[in-house]
Amino acid sequence: MHRIMNPVAILAGASLLMLSASSCRAASAAVTIPDPVVDAPLAPVPGQRVAVFAGGCFWGIQAVFEHVNGVIRATSGYSGGSAANPDYELVSSGITGYAESVKIVFDPSKITYGQLLKVFFAVAHDPTELDRQGPDVGTQYRSAVFTTNADQQRIASAYIAQLDKAGVFPRPIVTQVVPFQTFHDAEDYHQDYAAKHPDNAYIVINDAPKVANLKRELPGLYSATPARP
Repeated sequence: MHRIMNPVAILAGASLLMLSASSCRAASAAVTIPDPVVDAPLAPVPGQRVAVFAGGCFWGIQAVFEHVNGVIRATSGYSGGSAANPDYELVSSGITGYAESVKIVFDPSKITYGQLLKVFFAVAHDPTELDRQGPDVGTQYRSAVFTTNADQQRIASAYIAQLDKAGVFPRPIVTQVVPFQTFHDAEDYHQDYAAKHPDNAYIVINDAPKVANLKRELPGLYSATPARP
């Protein structure tokens, strides 16, 4: 149980966490994230395609991608493991191989896979943290791109190489690029958690700034109206 805890305990350390979070975001805000050199073109007609990303707590990743133009819906869940019926308690143990992930259904005539990756690396998480994001530690919080086809694998691998070569981040990117195998929806109470609990200390400190940064740093990709089922 990593985030649903006594609010008094959370608030007791809120000042320190807020300073840490704001300092990290201020540093990343100064870095220009280039467009991917290798990308797929916009599709000529509307449709639906799937992207699956993991980068720490799925609450924040879902909140970010629900505000991206061209995203039809984003669902919190579990990917990267082999257990037949993973649930939150089991995945939180860190022994299943699963990562908290978000499945994004997007319209390829409105946004490219490379642009989704740009959002993922620029504002959704820190791709240089190994098996953790901020206060959440364990392989279930690893940074990963689960590719559904060869084109996604090619684009994601090329973009990571491009960002590392350009020295965009102060440390090497540790994001895994691995073939997608399965995705299990998370429990209902995890869906749209950030939107339903905007005053939660964890959301205020860790996740709300990600959506704010999307709006500020990538305004052309930001949608004020969230994409929800």
